[in-house]
Amino acid sequence: MKSQHFNLVIATAIILAALPGCSNSAKQKKSASGFELPSRGLCAHRGAMVTHPENTLVAFNEAVKAGAHMVELDVWLTQDNEMVVIHDGTVDRTTNGTGKVSDFTLAEIKQLDAGGWKSPEFAGERIPTLEEALGVMPLNIWLNIHLKGEGILPVMVAKLIEKENRLHQAFIGCSRAAAIQAREAVPGIMICNMERQEPDWDYVNATVEMKADFIQLRRSVNPEYAEYTKILKENGIRVNYFGTDDPEVIKTLFDYGVDFPLVNDIINTMRVAEELDIPPVTPIFGTE
Repeated sequence: MKSQHFNLVIATAIILAALPGCSNSAKQKKSASGFELPSRGLCAHRGAMVTHPENTLVAFNEAVKAGAHMVELDVWLTQDNEMVVIHDGTVDRTTNGTGKVSDFTLAEIKQLDAGGWKSPEFAGERIPTLEEALGVMPLNIWLNIHLKGEGILPVMVAKLIEKENRLHQAFIGCSRAAAIQAREAVPGIMICNMERQEPDWDYVNATVEMKADFIQLRRSVNPEYAEYTKILKENGIRVNYFGTDDPEVIKTLFDYGVDFPLVNDIINTMRVAEELDIPPVTPIFGTE
């Protein structure tokens, strides 16, 4: 039934996209699934992390509500090999607990408050599993899933993306070794090369050679970025950048050919995208 419904959602999305005023085809690219995915825009780093507790469902919901073109999140494994969404290797900074993520079982980590540290209004917010995070995401934005660690994690994440029918939009940000593992398990998985991230030709050429789908660059914004992005785009590779909320830097990045700058304050920086004629995404959700 779930598969039948998903096919119905895809068909509906294709019909809606064909209606006048319902498609931003000039700004988006149609995936194999039929959904229109943004060709460029802003990536909500850990969700709406400036205004909401990072890497939580409430932060992801707010980023989607703001019209984010991509959402980034981070995944670790618990002691009992459950995939949970949190940035740090410990729970100290973003919960009321202490200790390594890998020392908690899922049941134990679910007892922690992952919202009260940000504001009393978010008290009781929990660390989500990756499956729970995928469950609140629309079907027509990019999902930037950053692996924190290797081992069995690349295979587990790739298989869950496939199981949840998200291969058209979700990609794994990881090392070259992790990419090989993920692709062996799920040949259709998309990869963002995060082996180095330093903007230089060795990194660009290695990304082309491994046939990645995305690359993430960082820091040192300069005109040479335009040369990097030209080669990357000729090879069908989209370009992410970590990270800035500065409107002028964001505009410069787009001028240089970067597709998706990662921003912390997605709510307020969306106006920058709109000024550049990059409209917010109207989310399309699947339902059970």
